[in-house]
Amino acid sequence: MGTVDTPMTIPGLVAEVARRHPDQPAVVDGNVRITYAQLAEQVTGTARAYAERGLRRGDRAAVWAPNRLEFVLAVLGAQTIGAAVVPLNSRYRGHEAATILARSRAATLVLAGGFLGTDFLGMLRAAAAELPGPAGHGPVPGLPHLHTVVDLGAATSDGDVLSWAGFTEGGRGVDEDRFAAMVAAVTPDDICDIMFTSGTTGVPKGVLSAQRQTIDVARIWAERAGLGTGDRYAVVNPLFHGFGYKAGMIASLTAGTTIYPVAAFDSEALLELIQAERISVLPGPPTLFTSLLDHPRLHQYDTSSLRYSVAGAATVPRSLFRRMRDELGFDSVSQAYGLTEAVVVTQSRPGEDPEHLAETTGPPVEGMEVRIADPDGREVPAGEEGEVLIRGRNVMLGYFEDERATAAAIDAGGWFHSGDIGRVDEHGCLQITDRIKDMFTVGGFNVYPAEVENVLASHPDVSESAVVAKPDPRMGSVALAFVVPRRNATPSVAELIEYCRARLANFKVPREIVVRAELPKNASGKILKTELRAAQRA
Repeated sequence: MGTVDTPMTIPGLVAEVARRHPDQPAVVDGNVRITYAQLAEQVTGTARAYAERGLRRGDRAAVWAPNRLEFVLAVLGAQTIGAAVVPLNSRYRGHEAATILARSRAATLVLAGGFLGTDFLGMLRAAAAELPGPAGHGPVPGLPHLHTVVDLGAATSDGDVLSWAGFTEGGRGVDEDRFAAMVAAVTPDDICDIMFTSGTTGVPKGVLSAQRQTIDVARIWAERAGLGTGDRYAVVNPLFHGFGYKAGMIASLTAGTTIYPVAAFDSEALLELIQAERISVLPGPPTLFTSLLDHPRLHQYDTSSLRYSVAGAATVPRSLFRRMRDELGFDSVSQAYGLTEAVVVTQSRPGEDPEHLAETTGPPVEGMEVRIADPDGREVPAGEEGEVLIRGRNVMLGYFEDERATAAAIDAGGWFHSGDIGRVDEHGCLQITDRIKDMFTVGGFNVYPAEVENVLASHPDVSESAVVAKPDPRMGSVALAFVVPRRNATPSVAELIEYCRARLANFKVPREIVVRAELPKNASGKILKTELRAAQRA
Protein backbone atom coordinates (compact mmCIF):
# COMPACT_ATOMS: atom_id res chain seq x y z
CA MET A 1 0.00 0.00 0.00
CA GLY A 2 1.52 3.26 -1.03
CA THR A 3 5.02 3.83 -2.28
CA VAL A 4 8.23 3.22 -0.34
CA ASP A 5 8.43 6.97 0.20
CA THR A 6 5.11 7.11 2.05
CA PRO A 7 5.17 5.65 5.57
CA MET A 8 1.93 3.96 6.54
CA THR A 9 1.69 5.27 10.11
CA ILE A 10 0.96 8.83 11.19
CA PRO A 11 4.09 9.16 13.37
CA GLY A 12 6.15 7.79 10.48
CA LEU A 13 4.54 10.22 8.03
CA VAL A 14 5.14 13.25 10.25
CA ALA A 15 8.75 12.26 10.87
CA GLU A 16 9.40 11.61 7.17
CA VAL A 17 8.00 14.91 5.88
CA ALA A 18 10.01 16.77 8.55
CA ARG A 19 13.15 14.92 7.48
CA ARG A 20 12.64 15.59 3.78
CA HIS A 21 11.35 19.17 4.02
CA PRO A 22 12.42 20.59 7.39
CA ASP A 23 12.35 24.24 6.33
CA GLN A 24 9.25 24.04 4.13
CA PRO A 25 6.29 25.99 5.59
CA ALA A 26 3.86 23.40 6.95
CA VAL A 27 0.97 25.41 8.39
CA VAL A 28 0.13 29.09 7.99
CA ASP A 29 -2.67 30.09 10.34
CA GLY A 30 -3.08 33.86 10.30
CA ASN A 31 0.12 35.33 11.67
CA VAL A 32 1.39 31.93 12.85
CA ARG A 33 3.75 30.16 10.45
CA ILE A 34 5.53 26.93 11.27
CA THR A 35 7.84 24.73 9.22
CA TYR A 36 7.58 20.98 8.90
CA ALA A 37 10.43 20.59 11.40
CA GLN A 38 8.49 22.75 13.86
CA LEU A 39 5.27 20.88 13.10
CA ALA A 40 6.92 17.56 13.97
CA GLU A 41 8.21 19.06 17.21
CA GLN A 42 4.79 20.42 18.18
CA VAL A 43 3.03 17.16 17.25
CA THR A 44 5.43 15.33 19.54
CA GLY A 45 4.70 17.83 22.31
CA THR A 46 0.96 17.31 21.86
CA ALA A 47 1.38 13.53 21.88
CA ARG A 48 3.34 13.79 25.14
CA ALA A 49 0.54 15.88 26.62
CA TYR A 50 -2.02 13.23 25.71
CA ALA A 51 0.20 10.53 27.20
CA GLU A 52 0.59 12.50 30.43
CA ARG A 53 -3.22 12.73 30.68
CA GLY A 54 -3.54 8.95 30.36
CA LEU A 55 -4.50 8.56 26.70
CA ARG A 56 -3.37 5.20 25.39
CA ARG A 57 -3.24 3.24 22.15
CA GLY A 58 -6.78 2.31 21.11
CA ASP A 59 -8.42 5.06 23.17
CA ARG A 60 -10.56 7.71 21.49
CA ALA A 61 -9.62 11.41 21.34
CA ALA A 62 -12.34 13.81 20.18
CA VAL A 63 -11.74 17.18 18.53
CA TRP A 64 -14.56 19.75 18.32
CA ALA A 65 -13.12 22.82 16.67
CA PRO A 66 -12.88 24.76 13.41
CA ASN A 67 -9.92 24.61 11.02
CA ARG A 68 -6.87 25.96 12.86
CA LEU A 69 -3.33 24.91 13.75
CA GLU A 70 -4.38 23.34 17.05
CA PHE A 71 -6.84 21.08 15.24
CA VAL A 72 -3.96 19.73 13.16
CA LEU A 73 -1.82 19.21 16.28
CA ALA A 74 -4.65 17.63 18.29
CA VAL A 75 -5.36 15.08 15.56
CA LEU A 76 -1.76 14.16 14.72
CA GLY A 77 -0.71 14.15 18.37
CA ALA A 78 -3.34 11.61 19.36
CA GLN A 79 -2.60 9.39 16.35
CA THR A 80 1.13 9.52 17.11
CA ILE A 81 0.53 7.35 20.19
CA GLY A 82 -2.05 5.11 18.52
CA ALA A 83 -5.28 6.74 19.71
CA ALA A 84 -8.21 7.02 17.31
CA VAL A 85 -9.46 10.52 16.56
CA VAL A 86 -13.19 11.32 16.68
CA PRO A 87 -13.77 14.61 14.81
CA LEU A 88 -16.94 16.52 15.71
CA ASN A 89 -18.66 19.00 13.42
CA SER A 90 -17.96 22.52 14.69
CA ARG A 91 -21.61 23.42 14.04
CA TYR A 92 -22.92 20.63 16.26
CA ARG A 93 -25.13 21.52 19.18
CA GLY A 94 -24.67 19.96 22.60
CA HIS A 95 -27.01 17.02 22.04
CA GLU A 96 -25.27 15.93 18.85
CA ALA A 97 -21.81 16.17 20.41
CA ALA A 98 -22.88 14.43 23.63
CA THR A 99 -24.38 11.52 21.68
CA ILE A 100 -21.18 10.90 19.73
CA LEU A 101 -18.91 11.36 22.76
CA ALA A 102 -21.03 8.83 24.65
CA ARG A 103 -21.15 6.38 21.73
CA SER A 104 -17.38 6.51 21.21
CA ARG A 105 -16.55 6.67 24.93
CA ALA A 106 -13.99 9.34 24.10
CA ALA A 107 -11.36 9.80 26.81
CA THR A 108 -10.23 13.29 25.81
CA LEU A 109 -11.85 16.26 24.10
CA VAL A 110 -10.25 19.33 22.55
CA LEU A 111 -12.88 22.01 21.88
CA ALA A 112 -12.87 25.63 20.74
CA GLY A 113 -14.99 27.54 23.24
CA GLY A 114 -16.25 30.83 21.87
CA PHE A 115 -16.04 29.92 18.18
CA LEU A 116 -18.83 31.83 16.40
CA GLY A 117 -19.93 33.02 19.85
CA THR A 118 -20.79 29.49 20.98
CA ASP A 119 -20.31 28.14 24.50
CA PHE A 120 -19.33 24.62 23.44
CA LEU A 121 -18.68 23.35 26.95
CA GLY A 122 -21.81 24.87 28.42
CA MET A 123 -24.16 23.33 25.88
CA LEU A 124 -22.29 20.00 26.09
CA ARG A 125 -22.70 19.86 29.85
CA ALA A 126 -26.39 20.72 29.59
CA ALA A 127 -26.99 18.00 26.98
CA ALA A 128 -24.84 15.35 28.73
CA ALA A 129 -26.82 15.84 31.94
CA GLU A 130 -29.84 14.39 30.07
CA LEU A 131 -28.02 11.21 29.01
CA PRO A 132 -29.03 7.95 30.70
CA GLY A 133 -26.54 6.17 32.93
CA PRO A 134 -24.10 7.24 35.65
CA ALA A 135 -23.01 10.88 35.69
CA GLY A 136 -19.41 10.13 36.74
CA HIS A 137 -17.02 12.62 38.26
CA GLY A 138 -15.19 13.99 35.21
CA PRO A 139 -15.29 17.44 33.64
CA VAL A 140 -18.64 16.69 31.93
CA PRO A 141 -21.14 14.87 34.17
CA GLY A 142 -22.99 12.33 32.07
CA LEU A 143 -19.84 11.37 30.12
CA PRO A 144 -17.94 9.23 32.65
CA HIS A 145 -15.30 8.08 30.13
CA LEU A 146 -14.28 11.66 29.34
CA HIS A 147 -11.45 12.48 31.73
CA THR A 148 -9.75 15.41 29.94
CA VAL A 149 -11.21 18.53 28.33
CA VAL A 150 -8.97 21.12 26.66
CA ASP A 151 -10.55 24.45 25.70
CA LEU A 152 -8.75 26.33 22.92
CA GLY A 153 -10.72 29.42 23.87
CA ALA A 154 -9.47 29.46 27.47
CA ALA A 155 -6.55 31.70 28.42
CA THR A 156 -5.72 29.63 31.51
CA SER A 157 -6.62 26.25 32.95
CA ASP A 158 -9.59 26.31 35.30
CA GLY A 159 -10.51 23.32 37.44
CA ASP A 160 -11.39 20.35 35.25
CA VAL A 161 -10.79 22.25 32.00
CA LEU A 162 -7.30 22.87 30.63
CA SER A 163 -6.11 25.63 28.35
CA TRP A 164 -4.08 24.56 25.32
CA ALA A 165 -0.91 25.96 26.90
CA GLY A 166 -1.63 24.21 30.18
CA PHE A 167 -2.33 20.95 28.37
CA THR A 168 0.86 20.94 26.31
CA GLU A 169 3.00 22.12 29.24
CA GLY A 170 1.93 19.05 31.18
CA GLY A 171 3.54 16.73 28.64
CA ARG A 172 7.07 17.84 29.42
CA GLY A 173 7.43 15.44 32.33
CA VAL A 174 6.56 12.26 30.44
CA ASP A 175 9.27 9.59 30.68
CA GLU A 176 11.30 9.57 27.45
CA ASP A 177 11.64 5.78 27.17
CA ARG A 178 7.96 5.17 27.90
CA PHE A 179 6.90 7.75 25.33
CA ALA A 180 9.26 6.33 22.67
CA ALA A 181 7.83 2.87 23.29
CA MET A 182 4.28 4.20 22.82
CA VAL A 183 5.18 5.74 19.45
CA ALA A 184 7.08 2.64 18.33
CA ALA A 185 4.08 0.44 19.12
CA VAL A 186 1.85 2.17 16.54
CA THR A 187 1.17 0.03 13.46
CA PRO A 188 -0.42 0.67 10.05
CA ASP A 189 -3.45 -1.36 11.13
CA ASP A 190 -4.20 0.70 14.24
CA ILE A 191 -7.50 2.56 14.07
CA CYS A 192 -6.73 6.08 12.91
CA ASP A 193 -10.11 7.77 13.06
CA ILE A 194 -13.79 7.16 13.74
CA MET A 195 -15.87 9.43 11.53
CA PHE A 196 -19.46 9.43 12.77
CA THR A 197 -22.28 9.59 10.26
CA SER A 198 -25.93 9.62 11.25
CA GLY A 199 -27.11 7.40 8.42
CA THR A 200 -30.69 6.70 7.40
CA THR A 201 -31.77 5.66 10.91
CA GLY A 202 -30.67 8.93 12.51
CA VAL A 203 -28.48 6.95 14.92
CA PRO A 204 -24.76 7.82 14.72
CA LYS A 205 -22.54 5.13 13.21
CA GLY A 206 -18.78 5.37 13.56
CA VAL A 207 -16.82 4.64 10.37
CA LEU A 208 -13.52 2.92 11.19
CA SER A 209 -10.34 3.54 9.17
CA ALA A 210 -6.83 2.26 9.83
CA GLN A 211 -3.78 4.52 9.73
CA ARG A 212 -2.65 2.87 6.47
CA GLN A 213 -6.03 3.62 4.88
CA THR A 214 -6.16 7.26 5.89
CA ILE A 215 -2.64 7.83 4.56
CA ASP A 216 -3.25 5.86 1.37
CA VAL A 217 -6.43 7.81 0.58
CA ALA A 218 -4.50 11.04 1.09
CA ARG A 219 -1.53 9.92 -1.01
CA ILE A 220 -3.75 8.86 -3.92
CA TRP A 221 -5.66 12.16 -3.86
CA ALA A 222 -2.41 14.14 -3.65
CA GLU A 223 -0.94 12.30 -6.64
CA ARG A 224 -4.08 12.89 -8.74
CA ALA A 225 -3.91 16.59 -7.76
CA GLY A 226 -0.18 16.81 -8.45
CA LEU A 227 0.49 18.25 -4.99
CA GLY A 228 4.07 19.33 -4.27
CA THR A 229 6.17 21.52 -2.03
CA GLY A 230 5.46 24.56 -4.17
CA ASP A 231 1.72 24.36 -3.52
CA ARG A 232 -0.17 26.48 -1.01
CA TYR A 233 -3.38 24.70 -0.07
CA ALA A 234 -6.29 26.70 1.39
CA VAL A 235 -8.20 24.09 3.39
CA VAL A 236 -11.70 25.52 3.50
CA ASN A 237 -13.32 22.10 3.68
CA PRO A 238 -13.72 21.38 7.41
CA LEU A 239 -11.00 19.30 9.02
CA PHE A 240 -13.72 17.36 10.85
CA HIS A 241 -14.87 16.10 7.42
CA GLY A 242 -13.05 13.49 5.36
CA PHE A 243 -12.58 15.95 2.48
CA GLY A 244 -10.71 18.54 4.54
CA TYR A 245 -8.99 16.05 6.85
CA LYS A 246 -7.80 13.30 4.53
CA ALA A 247 -7.81 15.01 1.11
CA GLY A 248 -6.60 18.22 2.75
CA MET A 249 -4.44 17.98 5.84
CA ILE A 250 -3.05 14.44 5.43
CA ALA A 251 -2.70 14.80 1.64
CA SER A 252 -0.57 17.90 2.23
CA LEU A 253 1.66 15.96 4.62
CA THR A 254 2.30 13.28 2.00
CA ALA A 255 3.54 15.94 -0.45
CA GLY A 256 5.15 18.57 1.78
CA THR A 257 2.50 21.10 0.77
CA THR A 258 1.78 24.20 2.87
CA ILE A 259 -1.58 24.10 4.69
CA TYR A 260 -3.67 27.25 5.14
CA PRO A 261 -6.55 26.30 7.48
CA VAL A 262 -9.63 28.49 6.95
CA ALA A 263 -11.84 28.54 10.05
CA ALA A 264 -15.01 29.96 8.47
CA PHE A 265 -15.83 30.72 4.87
CA ASP A 266 -16.08 34.37 3.88
CA SER A 267 -15.78 35.04 0.16
CA GLU A 268 -13.97 38.37 0.48
CA ALA A 269 -11.55 37.11 3.13
CA LEU A 270 -10.81 34.08 0.97
CA LEU A 271 -10.14 36.23 -2.09
CA GLU A 272 -7.75 38.32 0.00
CA LEU A 273 -5.98 35.14 1.19
CA ILE A 274 -5.66 33.84 -2.38
CA GLN A 275 -4.10 37.10 -3.51
CA ALA A 276 -1.83 37.69 -0.50
CA GLU A 277 -0.52 34.12 -0.11
CA ARG A 278 -0.66 33.02 -3.77
CA ILE A 279 -2.93 30.08 -2.98
CA SER A 280 -2.62 27.37 -5.63
CA VAL A 281 -4.93 24.55 -4.43
CA LEU A 282 -8.52 25.26 -3.41
CA PRO A 283 -11.06 22.42 -3.33
CA GLY A 284 -14.57 22.86 -1.98
CA PRO A 285 -18.29 22.41 -2.54
CA PRO A 286 -19.82 24.15 -5.56
CA THR A 287 -21.32 26.82 -3.29
CA LEU A 288 -17.82 28.04 -2.43
CA PHE A 289 -16.98 28.74 -6.05
CA THR A 290 -20.33 30.24 -6.95
CA SER A 291 -19.88 32.63 -4.00
CA LEU A 292 -16.45 33.66 -5.30
CA LEU A 293 -17.67 34.01 -8.87
CA ASP A 294 -20.62 36.12 -7.75
CA HIS A 295 -18.53 38.44 -5.58
CA PRO A 296 -19.07 41.99 -6.87
CA ARG A 297 -15.35 42.85 -6.67
CA LEU A 298 -13.90 39.59 -7.96
CA HIS A 299 -12.15 41.40 -10.81
CA GLN A 300 -10.18 43.49 -8.28
CA TYR A 301 -8.38 40.43 -6.89
CA ASP A 302 -5.47 38.54 -8.41
CA THR A 303 -6.44 34.85 -8.49
CA SER A 304 -3.89 33.86 -11.13
CA SER A 305 -2.02 31.62 -8.65
CA LEU A 306 -4.91 29.14 -8.52
CA ARG A 307 -3.84 25.85 -10.07
CA TYR A 308 -6.03 22.93 -8.99
CA SER A 309 -9.49 22.37 -7.58
CA VAL A 310 -12.02 19.65 -6.91
CA ALA A 311 -15.63 20.77 -6.72
CA GLY A 312 -17.69 18.00 -5.28
CA ALA A 313 -20.18 16.95 -2.60
CA ALA A 314 -23.28 18.30 -4.34
CA THR A 315 -24.96 18.70 -7.71
CA VAL A 316 -22.67 20.79 -9.90
CA PRO A 317 -24.09 23.40 -12.30
CA ARG A 318 -23.02 22.52 -15.84
CA SER A 319 -21.36 25.90 -16.36
CA LEU A 320 -19.38 25.93 -13.11
CA PHE A 321 -16.19 24.17 -14.21
CA ARG A 322 -15.81 26.34 -17.27
CA ARG A 323 -16.32 29.48 -15.20
CA MET A 324 -13.78 28.27 -12.63
CA ARG A 325 -11.22 28.03 -15.41
CA ASP A 326 -12.18 31.17 -17.32
CA GLU A 327 -13.03 33.56 -14.49
CA LEU A 328 -11.06 32.30 -11.46
CA GLY A 329 -8.07 31.13 -13.48
CA PHE A 330 -7.71 27.50 -12.37
CA ASP A 331 -5.41 25.47 -14.59
CA SER A 332 -7.20 22.25 -13.69
CA VAL A 333 -10.59 21.51 -12.15
CA SER A 334 -12.02 18.11 -11.41
CA GLN A 335 -14.83 16.12 -9.87
CA ALA A 336 -14.62 13.34 -7.30
CA TYR A 337 -16.98 10.92 -5.63
CA GLY A 338 -16.64 9.56 -2.15
CA LEU A 339 -18.47 9.14 1.11
CA THR A 340 -17.50 8.72 4.74
CA GLU A 341 -17.14 4.96 4.33
CA ALA A 342 -14.75 5.36 1.37
CA VAL A 343 -13.43 8.90 1.18
CA VAL A 344 -12.11 8.89 -2.38
CA VAL A 345 -13.70 6.37 -4.76
CA THR A 346 -13.46 8.12 -8.14
CA GLN A 347 -11.62 11.23 -9.24
CA SER A 348 -11.55 12.79 -12.69
CA ARG A 349 -8.34 12.81 -14.68
CA PRO A 350 -6.31 15.92 -15.52
CA GLY A 351 -7.34 17.76 -18.66
CA GLU A 352 -10.96 16.58 -18.72
CA ASP A 353 -13.37 18.62 -20.82
CA PRO A 354 -15.52 20.85 -18.55
CA GLU A 355 -18.72 19.46 -20.07
CA HIS A 356 -17.64 15.90 -19.24
CA LEU A 357 -16.58 17.01 -15.75
CA ALA A 358 -20.04 18.37 -15.05
CA GLU A 359 -21.58 15.00 -15.89
CA THR A 360 -19.22 12.50 -14.24
CA THR A 361 -16.99 12.09 -11.19
CA GLY A 362 -14.21 10.30 -13.07
CA PRO A 363 -12.95 6.72 -13.01
CA PRO A 364 -12.08 4.70 -9.87
CA VAL A 365 -8.82 5.69 -8.18
CA GLU A 366 -5.97 3.31 -7.47
CA GLY A 367 -7.01 0.33 -5.36
CA MET A 368 -10.77 0.88 -5.73
CA GLU A 369 -13.43 -0.84 -7.83
CA VAL A 370 -16.92 0.35 -8.77
CA ARG A 371 -19.74 -1.89 -9.85
CA ILE A 372 -23.28 -0.90 -10.85
CA ALA A 373 -25.85 -3.46 -9.73
CA ASP A 374 -29.59 -4.06 -10.08
CA PRO A 375 -31.78 -4.72 -7.00
CA ASP A 376 -30.82 -8.42 -7.11
CA GLY A 377 -27.11 -7.62 -7.04
CA ARG A 378 -26.44 -8.42 -10.68
CA GLU A 379 -24.05 -6.12 -12.54
CA VAL A 380 -25.73 -4.00 -15.22
CA PRO A 381 -24.18 -2.96 -18.57
CA ALA A 382 -22.40 0.36 -19.05
CA GLY A 383 -24.84 3.23 -19.40
CA GLU A 384 -27.57 1.58 -17.33
CA GLU A 385 -28.50 2.77 -13.85
CA GLY A 386 -28.18 0.76 -10.66
CA GLU A 387 -26.84 0.95 -7.14
CA VAL A 388 -23.20 1.98 -6.81
CA LEU A 389 -21.20 -0.79 -5.13
CA ILE A 390 -17.64 -0.13 -4.00
CA ARG A 391 -14.79 -2.46 -3.16
CA GLY A 392 -11.16 -1.80 -2.38
CA ARG A 393 -8.42 -1.48 0.16
CA ASN A 394 -9.64 1.89 1.45
CA VAL A 395 -13.26 0.98 2.09
CA MET A 396 -13.93 1.28 5.82
CA LEU A 397 -13.04 -1.54 8.17
CA GLY A 398 -16.60 -1.44 9.49
CA TYR A 399 -18.85 0.50 11.84
CA PHE A 400 -17.66 1.03 15.40
CA GLU A 401 -19.11 -1.70 17.64
CA ASP A 402 -21.94 -2.38 15.20
CA GLU A 403 -21.53 -5.75 13.49
CA ARG A 404 -25.13 -5.78 12.27
CA ALA A 405 -24.82 -2.45 10.44
CA THR A 406 -21.45 -3.52 9.03
CA ALA A 407 -22.86 -6.78 7.68
CA ALA A 408 -25.79 -4.90 6.14
CA ALA A 409 -23.45 -2.47 4.36
CA ILE A 410 -20.68 -4.83 3.14
CA ASP A 411 -21.73 -8.05 1.45
CA ALA A 412 -19.97 -11.41 1.42
CA GLY A 413 -18.02 -10.41 -1.67
CA GLY A 414 -16.56 -7.37 0.05
CA TRP A 415 -18.74 -4.88 -1.85
CA PHE A 416 -19.92 -1.83 0.08
CA HIS A 417 -23.49 -0.88 -0.84
CA SER A 418 -23.45 2.90 -1.10
CA GLY A 419 -27.16 3.57 -1.42
CA ASP A 420 -26.40 5.85 -4.37
CA ILE A 421 -27.78 5.32 -7.86
CA GLY A 422 -25.44 5.83 -10.78
CA ARG A 423 -24.14 4.64 -14.10
CA VAL A 424 -20.71 4.14 -15.68
CA ASP A 425 -20.17 5.71 -19.10
CA GLU A 426 -18.18 4.39 -22.06
CA HIS A 427 -15.01 5.96 -20.63
CA GLY A 428 -15.33 4.11 -17.32
CA CYS A 429 -16.36 7.29 -15.48
CA LEU A 430 -19.01 7.24 -12.79
CA GLN A 431 -22.09 9.43 -12.90
CA ILE A 432 -24.25 9.75 -9.77
CA THR A 433 -27.88 10.17 -10.80
CA ASP A 434 -29.95 9.69 -7.64
CA ARG A 435 -29.95 8.31 -4.12
CA ILE A 436 -31.66 5.26 -2.75
CA LYS A 437 -31.36 6.80 0.66
CA ASP A 438 -33.06 10.07 1.46
CA MET A 439 -29.81 11.79 2.36
CA PHE A 440 -29.16 15.12 0.68
CA THR A 441 -26.47 17.76 0.92
CA VAL A 442 -26.70 21.35 2.14
CA GLY A 443 -23.71 23.41 1.06
CA GLY A 444 -21.64 20.23 0.81
CA PHE A 445 -22.68 18.78 4.21
CA ASN A 446 -24.73 15.59 4.43
CA VAL A 447 -28.19 15.85 5.96
CA TYR A 448 -30.02 12.66 6.93
CA PRO A 449 -33.76 13.32 7.17
CA ALA A 450 -34.22 10.69 9.89
CA GLU A 451 -32.03 12.66 12.25
CA VAL A 452 -34.05 15.86 11.74
CA GLU A 453 -37.30 13.90 11.98
CA ASN A 454 -36.17 12.36 15.28
CA VAL A 455 -35.63 15.84 16.71
CA LEU A 456 -39.01 17.07 15.51
CA ALA A 457 -40.66 13.94 16.93
CA SER A 458 -39.28 14.76 20.37
CA HIS A 459 -41.23 18.05 20.43
CA PRO A 460 -44.34 17.69 22.62
CA ASP A 461 -46.62 19.23 19.98
CA VAL A 462 -45.49 17.07 17.02
CA SER A 463 -47.16 13.80 16.08
CA GLU A 464 -45.12 12.96 12.97
CA SER A 465 -42.92 14.63 10.40
CA ALA A 466 -41.16 14.12 7.11
CA VAL A 467 -38.12 15.98 5.83
CA VAL A 468 -37.18 16.36 2.18
CA ALA A 469 -34.70 18.44 0.21
CA LYS A 470 -35.81 21.73 -1.27
CA PRO A 471 -33.71 23.18 -4.11
CA ASP A 472 -31.80 26.29 -3.14
CA PRO A 473 -29.79 28.48 -5.56
CA ARG A 474 -26.95 29.08 -3.10
CA MET A 475 -26.75 25.92 -0.96
CA GLY A 476 -27.81 23.42 -3.63
CA SER A 477 -30.61 22.22 -1.35
CA VAL A 478 -31.99 22.92 2.13
CA ALA A 479 -34.22 20.97 4.50
CA LEU A 480 -37.98 21.32 4.19
CA ALA A 481 -40.08 19.70 6.93
CA PHE A 482 -43.72 18.66 6.84
CA VAL A 483 -45.21 18.36 10.33
CA VAL A 484 -48.45 16.90 11.68
CA PRO A 485 -49.40 18.31 15.11
CA ARG A 486 -50.56 16.20 18.01
CA ARG A 487 -54.26 16.29 18.84
CA ASN A 488 -55.35 19.70 20.13
CA ALA A 489 -51.83 21.14 19.64
CA THR A 490 -51.04 24.17 17.51
CA PRO A 491 -47.24 24.30 17.20
CA SER A 492 -45.67 27.53 16.02
CA VAL A 493 -43.45 27.18 12.96
CA ALA A 494 -40.97 29.66 14.44
CA GLU A 495 -40.90 27.71 17.69
CA LEU A 496 -40.27 24.41 15.88
CA ILE A 497 -37.41 25.92 13.90
CA GLU A 498 -35.84 27.28 17.10
CA TYR A 499 -36.34 23.88 18.75
CA CYS A 500 -34.38 22.27 15.90
CA ARG A 501 -31.76 25.02 15.98
CA ALA A 502 -31.01 24.26 19.63
CA ARG A 503 -30.46 20.58 18.87
CA LEU A 504 -29.02 20.40 15.36
CA ALA A 505 -26.17 21.88 13.39
CA ASN A 506 -27.39 24.93 11.46
CA PHE A 507 -27.15 23.24 8.05
CA LYS A 508 -29.59 20.53 9.23
CA VAL A 509 -32.22 22.94 10.55
CA PRO A 510 -35.30 23.14 8.27
CA ARG A 511 -35.46 26.42 6.39
CA GLU A 512 -39.20 25.96 6.09
CA ILE A 513 -41.79 23.95 8.01
CA VAL A 514 -45.23 23.19 6.59
CA VAL A 515 -47.89 22.15 9.11
CA ARG A 516 -50.40 19.65 7.71
CA ALA A 517 -53.33 17.70 9.05
CA GLU A 518 -51.83 14.50 7.61
CA LEU A 519 -49.00 13.22 5.43
CA PRO A 520 -49.47 11.17 2.24
CA LYS A 521 -48.93 7.44 2.84
CA ASN A 522 -49.11 4.20 0.93
CA ALA A 523 -51.15 1.15 1.89
CA SER A 524 -48.51 -0.06 4.34
CA GLY A 525 -48.40 3.30 6.10
CA LYS A 526 -45.09 4.48 4.65
CA ILE A 527 -44.86 8.23 4.12
CA LEU A 528 -44.72 9.04 0.40
CA LYS A 529 -41.88 11.51 0.22
CA THR A 530 -42.08 11.54 -3.56
CA GLU A 531 -45.48 13.24 -3.23
CA LEU A 532 -44.10 15.73 -0.72
CA ARG A 533 -41.22 16.59 -3.04
CA ALA A 534 -43.64 17.06 -5.91
CA ALA A 535 -45.95 19.20 -3.77
CA GLN A 536 -43.19 21.61 -2.79
CA ARG A 537 -42.18 22.02 -6.43
CA ALA A 538 -45.73 22.78 -7.53
